Amino acid sequence: MRKQLIILSAFFISMTVFAQKDELKTAEKAIKSNDFATAISAINQAEGLIANADEKTKANFYYLKGLALYQNGAPQADIDKVGTAFNKLISYEKEIGKTKYTNEIGGLLNKLIVTVADNASNDYSKAMETKEDQDFLKAAKEFQQVYALSPRDTSYLDNAALVYYFAKDYDKSIKIYEQLLDLNYTGITTIYVATDKETKEDIVFGDKKSMDLQVKLGLAENPREEKKESRREMIFKNLAQNYSDKGNNEKALEIISKGRIEFPNSYSLLIDEANIYYKSGDNAKFKERLEEAIRLNPTEPTLYYNVGVMNMDQQNIDEAIKFFKKAIELKPDYADAYNNIGAAIIEKTKPIIEEMNKSLSDFKKYDKLQAQQFEIYKEALPYYEKAFSYNKTNINTAQTLMGLYENLEMTDKLNEVRAVYDELKE
Repeated sequence: MRKQLIILSAFFISMTVFAQKDELKTAEKAIKSNDFATAISAINQAEGLIANADEKTKANFYYLKGLALYQNGAPQADIDKVGTAFNKLISYEKEIGKTKYTNEIGGLLNKLIVTVADNASNDYSKAMETKEDQDFLKAAKEFQQVYALSPRDTSYLDNAALVYYFAKDYDKSIKIYEQLLDLNYTGITTIYVATDKETKEDIVFGDKKSMDLQVKLGLAENPREEKKESRREMIFKNLAQNYSDKGNNEKALEIISKGRIEFPNSYSLLIDEANIYYKSGDNAKFKERLEEAIRLNPTEPTLYYNVGVMNMDQQNIDEAIKFFKKAIELKPDYADAYNNIGAAIIEKTKPIIEEMNKSLSDFKKYDKLQAQQFEIYKEALPYYEKAFSYNKTNINTAQTLMGLYENLEMTDKLNEVRAVYDELKE
C-alpha cells in the first residue's frame, strides 16, 4: 500500500510538470501571435503550479509572464506589473547564476525605462505650466512607474512623492516618503558632467565611462564628478508638510521631531517646526523656536522680525521694538520692520487715549494728555516715513501717515501722501 501511494504521488508530480509546460507553451504561442489576453490567462493558470518547478521552467515562466504583461509596449500595459515581473526574472536568474532571459529582456526593459522617464519629465513640465492637479497626478504616476521598472533608481520614487504632493494627493505622497525613509534613502549620488565643445553647455552622463569616452573622442571637455547632497533632511520636511496640509499638525510635529534627532543642527527643520506651531496656534512654542533659530542663524533678519511680532502680540512693546531694530540693522531697507516699530510706538498711546476719554470735561487735563499723545506720534512718524520710502505701494502705511500728518498739522506732507494714496486706490 505504501509503495502504491509513492507511485501515485510521483504520477501526480509528473502530471503537474506536464500541466506547467503545457500552459507555458500556450502562453508562448499566444505571445508570438500578439494574443496577450490568452497568454496572461495561461500564465495565471501556470502560476499556482510553479512553486516546485525546476530552475529552467521557473525562469521561463518569469520571462513569459513579463512578455505577456509587456504586450510589446502597448499603451494599455500595466507598467507596475511589467516592472515587477521583469525584475523578478532578473532577481531569480541572479540567484541561480544564469542570465539567459535577463540578457534577452535587458533591451526591452531599458527601452521601457527611457520611454516612461521621458513621459514623466514631459508631463511634469506640462503640469508646471498648467498647475492642474490631474497633470501633476499623471506625471507622479509615471515617476513611480520608472521606479517600478528600475528599483535601483530610487530618485524617481523621490520625484513621485514630491509631484503627488503638488497634485494634493497627500496620502500617496506620505506613503512614498515613508517608504523612502524605510529604505534609508539619502539621494547622495555622484553625477558625471562634461562641457560640450560645440555648444559649450554642460552635459550630465549616466556613468564615468560614457563621459570619458566623449572626452576621448574630442566631443566634450572639462570632465568632472559632482556629489549630490543628501535628500533625507528634505524628506522629513516634505513628509511633515504633507501631514500639516492634511490638518494633522500633531503628526507633522512628530515627523519634524524625528528629523531633528537625525539632523540636530538643521535650521530648515527648526523653522518648519516653528511654522507648524504657529499654524496650530501655539504662539509661545512658535516664539521659542524662532529664538532657537536666531541662535543657529544670527544674521537672518526675518527671524528677528517674527520674534518682534510675537512680542507685540504679547504686549511686550519695548522687547518688540528691540527685535525690529535688530532686523533693520541686518536689512536697512526692511519696510515692514520700520512700519512695525512705528506701530509698536503708537501702542504706547492706548492708556493715554483711555485717560483722555475719561477726561472729556476736564479741558486742561485733556489738552495735557493730547500733547503727550502727539509727542508719541512724533516719535513714531520717522519710522512710518522710512517704511513708506522703501515701499510706496503699501496703502495701509499711506493711510497711517495721512492720519499722523493730519493730527500733527503737517499739511504739505499730508497732501503729498494723499496724492500717492489716491493713485493706490485706483
